[in-house]
Amino acid sequence: MKLNRAAIEKVMEKHTGFSGVVHVRRQGEAIFGEGYGYANRADKLPNAINTRFGIASGTKLLTGVAICQLVEQGKLTFETRLQEVVTDFFPHFDPAVTVRHLLTHTSGVPDYFDEDLMDDFGALWKDHPTYTMRTPRDFLPMFQNQPMKFAPGQRFSYNNGGFILLGLIIEAVSGQSYTDYVMAEVLQRAGMVDSGFFAMNQLPERTALGYIDAEDGGWHTNIFEVPIIGGADGGVFVTAPDMGRFWDALFAHHLFSPAMTTQFLYPQIGVDPANKDTRAYGYGIWMIRGSEGILRYYGVGGDPGVSFVSTVFPKEQVDITVISNVDEGAWQVFDGLVALAENDIPQ
Repeated sequence: MKLNRAAIEKVMEKHTGFSGVVHVRRQGEAIFGEGYGYANRADKLPNAINTRFGIASGTKLLTGVAICQLVEQGKLTFETRLQEVVTDFFPHFDPAVTVRHLLTHTSGVPDYFDEDLMDDFGALWKDHPTYTMRTPRDFLPMFQNQPMKFAPGQRFSYNNGGFILLGLIIEAVSGQSYTDYVMAEVLQRAGMVDSGFFAMNQLPERTALGYIDAEDGGWHTNIFEVPIIGGADGGVFVTAPDMGRFWDALFAHHLFSPAMTTQFLYPQIGVDPANKDTRAYGYGIWMIRGSEGILRYYGVGGDPGVSFVSTVFPKEQVDITVISNVDEGAWQVFDGLVALAENDIPQ
């Protein structure tokens, strides 16, 4: 089946309860863009193509871009050590931890939310209320005194705390707050005019509330379940068309030079090569490898009341973005659309 509006509509017919937005483009032109469900359930305000959604860890894409920009500017290198630029005290951290280790989830530093050990993100905020989490430094008491998980460079282990440290590095070498730097040098340069870091208690117009559904049919918003404002490891708000603009800016070298773009997109580490996992990770970006190179790149994120995934097939110039304001709401829709796109790719 061809990747066109009729085929996408057939996929969406299987997901009648979906709440969020779907946006599909080919060669920069939208072939599908629709909102589903409600951005505000109480007032029955519908999601639309220009609705802003939180994307959780999808923000790591932006952090990776920011670091690569600062490397290109000569303000640091990928081999710069954490302790060379961040003066906070980390009593048990290995002094060999570098920017490259942090970017590729191979640092071995402890994590404030270790996804190998925990699955209740909301439980984090009992001792550290969400309304106090406004800057990268606010997260440090949650992990800075813990022991290393493994030696730097030993293996891949997804690490949110490592990206908090990258936020501190960005602040140290740029002289700006993390959010100010990314707003000016990543979002604005990419033309992501509707995106930004918004406080959960001051959300602007056209912004979806995140919803957590209860087994009894009830629900509540995620305002007390995620940090009050996004940071280096997650929490930016975007529109689906803005994600298309991000991919355009990246591949057109508007964010950094062609040489740095190549480094950003290079598979730095296999996620689980021992089990023949085709996933790899670059500098803040995920990718799927095939026998002839990279099949597609993607960013992904999930928080209470948030699920996000955006992917681009570079050879075919097809990008797909699915964002939901419900836990895990995006995954099945996205899988169906990717399968449709892959079926449309000449073998």
